[in-house]
Amino acid sequence: MALEDRRAKRLSLTAVAAEEENSLRNGRGLSDQWADGVAVRSRTTERHIAVHKRLVLGFAVSIVTLIAVTAVAVLLGVRFEECAGESASRAPNASSARANQSRDAHSSQRDEEAAQPWRQLRLPASLRPRHYDLRLAVYMDNFTFSGEVNIEFECVNATRFVVLHADGLRVDRAAVYSDSKKPGVLRVHRQFQYPANQVLVVALSRELKPLRTYKMNITFEAQIENELLGFFRSSYVMQGERRYLAVTQFSPIHARKAFPCFDEPVFKATFKVSLKHESAYLSLSNMPVEMSVLDEDEWVTDHFSRTPRMSTYYLAWAVCNFTYKESFTRSGVLIRLYARPDAIGRGYGDYALNITKRLLQFYEDYFKVKYSLPKLDLLAVPKHPYAAMENWGLSVFVEQKILLDPKVSSFSYLMELTMVVVHEICHQWFGDLVTPVWWEDVWLKEGFAHFFEYMGTDFLFPKWNMEKQRFLTDVLHEVMLLDGLASSHPISQQVYQATDIDRVFDWIAYKKGAALIRMLANVMGQPVFQRGLNDYLRTHMYGNAARDDLWNKFSEAMQKEGKYINIKEVMNGWTLQMGYPVVTIIRNDSLDHSVIISQEHFLYHPDARNRDPGLLNTSFQWQIPLTVSVGNYTHISPESIIWLSNKTELHKMSLMEEGTWLLGNINQTGYFRVNYDLHNWRLLLEQLMKNPEIISVGNRAGLIDDAFNLARAGYIPQNIPLEMICYLTQEREFLPWHAASRSLYQLDKLLDRSEEYSIFSDYVLKQVASMYHRLGWPTSPSNGSIMQAAYQTEELQREVIMLACSFGNKHCHNQAMALISDWISSNKNRIPPNVRDIVYCTGVSLMDEDVWEFIWMKFHSTTAISEKKVLLEALTCSGNTFLLNRLLNLSLSSDLVPEQDVIDVIIHVGRNPRGRPLAWRYFREKWDILNSRYGEALFMNAKLINGVTEFLNTESELNELKEFIEENEGEGVSALVRAVEIVEANVRWHRLFRQQFFQWLRKSPDS
Repeated sequence: MALEDRRAKRLSLTAVAAEEENSLRNGRGLSDQWADGVAVRSRTTERHIAVHKRLVLGFAVSIVTLIAVTAVAVLLGVRFEECAGESASRAPNASSARANQSRDAHSSQRDEEAAQPWRQLRLPASLRPRHYDLRLAVYMDNFTFSGEVNIEFECVNATRFVVLHADGLRVDRAAVYSDSKKPGVLRVHRQFQYPANQVLVVALSRELKPLRTYKMNITFEAQIENELLGFFRSSYVMQGERRYLAVTQFSPIHARKAFPCFDEPVFKATFKVSLKHESAYLSLSNMPVEMSVLDEDEWVTDHFSRTPRMSTYYLAWAVCNFTYKESFTRSGVLIRLYARPDAIGRGYGDYALNITKRLLQFYEDYFKVKYSLPKLDLLAVPKHPYAAMENWGLSVFVEQKILLDPKVSSFSYLMELTMVVVHEICHQWFGDLVTPVWWEDVWLKEGFAHFFEYMGTDFLFPKWNMEKQRFLTDVLHEVMLLDGLASSHPISQQVYQATDIDRVFDWIAYKKGAALIRMLANVMGQPVFQRGLNDYLRTHMYGNAARDDLWNKFSEAMQKEGKYINIKEVMNGWTLQMGYPVVTIIRNDSLDHSVIISQEHFLYHPDARNRDPGLLNTSFQWQIPLTVSVGNYTHISPESIIWLSNKTELHKMSLMEEGTWLLGNINQTGYFRVNYDLHNWRLLLEQLMKNPEIISVGNRAGLIDDAFNLARAGYIPQNIPLEMICYLTQEREFLPWHAASRSLYQLDKLLDRSEEYSIFSDYVLKQVASMYHRLGWPTSPSNGSIMQAAYQTEELQREVIMLACSFGNKHCHNQAMALISDWISSNKNRIPPNVRDIVYCTGVSLMDEDVWEFIWMKFHSTTAISEKKVLLEALTCSGNTFLLNRLLNLSLSSDLVPEQDVIDVIIHVGRNPRGRPLAWRYFREKWDILNSRYGEALFMNAKLINGVTEFLNTESELNELKEFIEENEGEGVSALVRAVEIVEANVRWHRLFRQQFFQWLRKSPDS
């Protein structure tokens, strides 16, 4: 080698050594010895070779050391991620403990939580999203999708961690960019998912700075699931071909299954969605399509307009091959109803489309706030976990709740469909526009939507008088059954983690919320109530609100009228306490014209209080707006209001004379029951028998409901409600009959397997007989439409026929069988739609197996959604246990029964006395499958558990239920606890009151 070459070589090696040394200082070098050895190499003598051998050995040792250090670093990194999955209460390691001996244990835990924010049950408040740019490619051939989301967010508090939700997504890459004057990518130290809290964590090498904006890019992919949450698939058959669609269901916490996001209601942001799909499909989202691009490979990318600020769980999209019909509102909002092409072609969506147009105008006028989007799509899907979901601009309905064939649908089906649509349209304001801050106040949207079901339906059909009548039986009476249990809960309840969120979506939130809103509206007066709502919506539009925000607006509205009621103080007692009071009014014999009024917590099973320290040590007390009237055979006084705040109060009552009665809770506007002394009960019974119309329709229904439930809980003797229904022979209004039938069916569940059941059923039939013969049976409308039917007449006739057939009236049975036989022989269904469910069920229960097979065949062949539902329920009425077992097995193990109807099949088999043991056994045997399929869906598990257990009423069945709970600890806890209490109350009633009940029936002249 030439001298010049050797010199160049040495220089280059020296440069390498210098670089290595510099690398070492930056933590990237190997060893000083190796660097020095490389730098000094003048001659290749033996000594130098020996030195070089030692250096090579040193190099090898250094390499091994480097590998070991790297391995330890990797292990520590893995351990760091594993620590994220461990309990937050794990003790610190020994070295940490020694270093922090002087610190308080609580302070140490807080520091650990701060260092690992992904362990917290709520997302940290350090970051706030502003905008999502979401691009998705949907592959319907293999049911997968891939996506890329760019999230613009603001840093509120300095943090090194970006924590957001992601559940079941395969996240490929996450990058964070500075959006300040010096844009650039930020170095990601580590990225991992923490499944326990369903979050994705991106740990950065340096902190994000407060008041600065950043952007995050995440690519991901996932399955289009066959379950009912997140982004899921569904299908239908048309012309012998199975067709598929995919749709989202994000409420309450399932947006995270479809894309990484800040999936809590308070993190509102705007969204821009793009969907790429095969051109054979169309796509929908919350906003209109802004632009569509057709690729060379026949794929379409639909770019949707930017949304207003909204919560993640209201974002929605769908990919389907549906067709639509459309209409426009007066203000130019485009309304489209999308459904299967054959359903659109037959006009099944016309009714819902027409009422939606009217409802948007109604709500705009009532709320004084315009609908916020340029369009509203109604999407009818074959499979969905709920009746509907109010996604902003893209409301999704299960087909049964939006498609109507007026030729075969009953009046009750029409009414139910109407109210579902009214409910979802109301959510475009209460929920979409103004969203509860957190799930503890979910009633702020669901209670209002449920209340306006009745207000909105009254707007559409004023003669139905829903808010003043049907609200009582279908909302007030129903939720008081649930809220009278010791296992109930306040309407506003703490929610700490994702698993708690499901339990707040129950009838307490929906129906009690609606009942309390109605009570408050009556106290305030409708104009003042409406003004308070207007202010509430305008103040919080595009934002979030809590219950105190509502109370403040209502108090301000009252003050403007010169009325100073502290709404918050009054309503906190109703929203923060569970249950409701029973108000007892007793004449004070020692003082003229005075009554003693007391309040106490109503419970069906008072013994439950003693077992629950929380109840035993709580003094329940409410501020009660008690309205009272005094009456006699010919007259009733105007109502007066008494604010009852104490446990017991003495009040003067004018116009009280001998023979006059007192009536509390006029028109049942209050959320409480009313009890009286026995003399007053006797006077009210006499009034009902002699001149019932002196008492309003609402109060007649209320007296029936209160009497039956007070007797069941042991507050009054068992004979009072039984005597009360004797007046029904004179009753011409639907509502009291409906209240009575609901109460009688509750008793029927307790007694239908008892030896003395016939005494009870005969008594009921004697009260029904005269009205049944007077009203007769309906005939099919000549025009084939239910729209012109008179609500009161049709529903009263139906209610009486149902009671007659259910309790064994021979004429009713024969009529039902004759109608079924005529259908089979002529293959023409002449059964009036309004009583088809009664006729089908009665025929299947009394006739042979051929009738069951005929109904089964019709279930599969009919295209009318409403008819399918009625036929399926009729199949559960059979007395043949083989057929019932067959139906149960087919429902869960085949595609013959729609997935969302499986639970209804099991429940209806349980309602059949012959099927009850089968349904109870099937429920226990298949619990794991049922729980895995429906466990995450709101209502589903609770509905199923309640449906199969509410009929259990023996000690042995109670023990079976308790054993089942022990074997399945931790699953469906709240619903199962409630089930135990209901069954215990059933057993208690049999033990304490059954003998008294039948003793009176045997002595009654009507028995």
